[in-house]
Formats: sequence, structure tokens, C-alpha cells
Amino acid sequence: MTGPTTWDPTAPGVLRLPSGRLLRGRALSRPLPPGPHPDFALHLLGRPPRPVTWESRWVRWPDFRLPADRADAAAAFREAWERSATERVEVGCAGGRGRTGTALARIAVLDGVPPAEAVRYVRDHYDRHAVETPWQRRFVRRLP
Repeated sequence: MTGPTTWDPTAPGVLRLPSGRLLRGRALSRPLPPGPHPDFALHLLGRPPRPVTWESRWVRWPDFRLPADRADAAAAFREAWERSATERVEVGCAGGRGRTGTALARIAVLDGVPPAEAVRYVRDHYDRHAVETPWQRRFVRRLP
């Protein structure tokens, strides 16, 4: 699935889902990595994110917590997953681990990873410290 509209699968922060779709997770507090910009970004922050030149969606999600609106978050995860079939999709929070890992795990569930295995999948293939809190782990397993 690698092509002009997807990420380099060997680039830092890129997660390959079982279907072959690629998403990039990153810490928004760090500089933008070299290479192509996202086509679409999902920003998971407690406050509105800084403006970007590509299309983005903000999910209000305070650090170490859960999304303020779970239905909105679920719709945003679905949009990110759907768009990742043909676009470069980036998922990010301030540190790139807790909220980003939680969202990537939920997106992995949409891609077919069983909910009980999604946190392990993201830790094995994205960041070993992803999904930081017990309530984030429960959120991955229980969000419909």
C-alpha cells in the first residue's frame, strides 16, 4: 500500500495496521518531522491546536484523561481510519503517547484487531509506552 499518498512505513512514528494502512503518530509539542506533510491530522488536545496548512480535526481531550465527547472521538477515529486508506493521516497529542496511543489502539480495533489486544498491538508496533492510564486502557476495550 506504499505510494505517493501514504507514509514511508520505515519512518519514525508510522504504525502499520493489519490491513496495511499506515498512520503516523507524533508528539505535537515537537517539531514537524521531515518528509511529506499529512493530508489529514487528528489532534487530541485539551485546548484548540495551533493552525496547520493541511486539513485537521480537533478532539477535545485533556492530558491523561478521556475524550470530552466520546461519540465525537469515535467518529473522529472512524474518519481517520477511513481516510488512511488513501491519504497520509497523522494522529497526535502533546507527548505522542497516551492520547495518541489510545486513539491508535481504537483505530486498530476498527481495522480488525480485537479490543483486548489493541493496546499490546500499538505498544509493539508504535511505542512501548503508548496508552498511559488504566482508564485509557479500559476505553480501548469498551468503546463501541
